[in-house]
Amino acid sequence: MQASATRRFAFRIRTRAGLVVENLQIPGRSAADAERKVQQLYRDCVILENHSAQVEASVSVSPSGGPQRQYG
Repeated sequence: MQASATRRFAFRIRTRAGLVVENLQIPGRSAADAERKVQQLYRDCVILENHSAQVEASVSVSPSGGPQRQYG
């Protein structure tokens, strides 16, 4: 069985109350899937921008000798 690839998509939306939410990151199999999830979470919102988000993980060694993950 193959695992489905899930990516993160970043959105900039305006809520129905008029607030702008920047960098809302939603996982999805496709842009349409992520957009559907945004519409479920924020009913009647307006999507101002959307793009694929890149999440990079690097591993470094802490002074105690154990690995630490850093995201960003």
